[in-house]
Parts: sequence; C-alpha cells; structure tokens
Amino acid sequence: MKVSSTDFQNAVGKYLALLDKEPIIITKNGKSVAKVTAYTDPSDYFVHEAKDKPSVRSQIRYEAYLDLVEHSDQRYELIGGEIYLLSSPSFQHQVIVRDVSIHLQTFLADGPCQALTAPLDIRLYGWATKFSEDPNVVQPDIVVICDPENVTDDGRYEGTPSLIVEVLSPSTKGRDLITKLELYRRSGIQEYWIVDPEEETIAQYAFNERREPENIRWIKKGEALRSAVFEGLELDPASLF
Repeated sequence: MKVSSTDFQNAVGKYLALLDKEPIIITKNGKSVAKVTAYTDPSDYFVHEAKDKPSVRSQIRYEAYLDLVEHSDQRYELIGGEIYLLSSPSFQHQVIVRDVSIHLQTFLADGPCQALTAPLDIRLYGWATKFSEDPNVVQPDIVVICDPENVTDDGRYEGTPSLIVEVLSPSTKGRDLITKLELYRRSGIQEYWIVDPEEETIAQYAFNERREPENIRWIKKGEALRSAVFEGLELDPASLF
C-alpha cells in the first residue's frame, strides 16, 4: 500500500493497524521515501538452549537469519528453519574441547586435514543438492575438514566434514543427540563423536555412503575409540575425564 506522507501523518493509527496485512510505502511529492513494516520480535524465532523441551512459533528464512547474525554479537545456529541461541560453555566443556582438539591436531599434523574448533560456521544442506534448497548453519565444538577448497569467499565452510565432535552440556544434550545427529547423518558426515562429561563416555556414530548408520558404539573409560574414517586414530575417554 502506498500513502502520502501527509495522509500517513494524519492517520498514523489507522495505517499502523494495517501493517499485519501488508507493508506501507510512504510517498512525498510522488516519490517513495520510506517503508513501514510490521515489527516481529526476533525471539519469536529462537529455540533457546534450556533443560526444558524447546518450542518455536515459526520458521525463519536464511536471509533473515543472516541479517540477525550480522547485527548481533551473539552466536546462533540455524537448523530446519529454527534458530538456536548458543549459550556460553562451561569451563569443563572447554577443557574437553581443547584436549580432543589437540589430540586430533597432533594426529592430523602431517596430512591435508585440519581440526578446527567453534566458532566457525559450517553450512550443511541435508539431502538437498545445494545449500539454498535446505540451508542449515551449525557451529560444532570440533570439526575435521579435509576439503579446504569448500571454504567460501566469506570465510564459511560449505561442504561435508569428515568428522564432527560435540561435547554435551545440560542445555544442548537433546539437540546434539537428536536434532544434530539427524542433520549430520542426512548431510553425509562420515563420523560423529558425542562426548558426555556426565556419563564419562563417548558415543561414536559411523555412516556409510548411503548415509545409514554403519556402526554405533558407546566407549567407556579404559576402552579405545577407534576412528572409522582415520586409520590409526584412537582415543580413550579416560584421557578426558
């Protein structure tokens, strides 16, 4: 709807009541000078990390997610059209991330692969053929990338990591065990480790070329986690807890 600046000024309340139906273009001397749109609280789109079951009222487009990220100092993930606001990790969480990362970096030192830690945007698109068809953006605790050519011009990674590691916290447990597990499987991730500080175990998921679970193990202290992707890579949970 287009209205003159004079009409808008004389009947602000009337036009504001119409914003839910369509935006209003304000004109002056026959030229469009401003656009008024309905305000949407960004928190309507957030799935906040919490122990309780999260809820979301609507989905958000990738362009709106980008706008949110560019104008905020917070960290977010976009999964299936829902935004997750990332909370600050605990000291123990970061110690475990550091130790696993060092272990991986040491093992990978002489090869083409790199182990990187959050924050780093990883763009995944599930079963789709390209990112625009099913845009998902995550920031795993640790990601192993063997195809640096898939780093985009804006410094993000858009490809298929060989290995992803998530360290559980009370606020992210459900998402890491269910939502992200399914996204990583659909996106062709070969191997996924879930480190559980509370149980002092590591869950290991390995997926085949059909993106089906090939092997699932829960490794306890004193047992060796042997990577399904990197021959010779082993990790004992006892070194982390």
